[in-house]
Amino acid sequence: MLIAAILAGTVSPAVAAAAELKVVTAKGRFLFTVEVAETAAQRQQGLQHRKSLAAGAGMLFDYKRVQSVAMWMKNTLIPLDMLFIDAGGRIVNVARDTEPLSLATIPSAAPVLAVLEVNAGTARRLGIRPGDRVLHAIFGNAP
Repeated sequence: MLIAAILAGTVSPAVAAAAELKVVTAKGRFLFTVEVAETAAQRQQGLQHRKSLAAGAGMLFDYKRVQSVAMWMKNTLIPLDMLFIDAGGRIVNVARDTEPLSLATIPSAAPVLAVLEVNAGTARRLGIRPGDRVLHAIFGNAP
């Protein structure tokens, strides 16, 4: 399926890994299918130039080490929610409804290991807040 999406031009060929992750909130556990951006080139490309993002989909930016991170929306056509996640899988901060094509930086509130980008409005709809958990192999907490 990922190969078909790449051939259709809806997924950057630089982002090869696809995975499932769960976000655990007070409202429940929510499953997402994500592309994993593991390399510097993949993280730089991100979701740029995409015209849409499927419901329940996202991109997980794996920075490989804990650090302060700042994102931006350059060449990103769709509004996003960004979840900044520490090494243990805890959400540090949430940037909601980011502005497409903006060059404004969107920083982590503390050093993080990863950032999860999902469609704008997802965090509000699912009640995702700082302190909630993300379950995935990069955090060592996947079931």
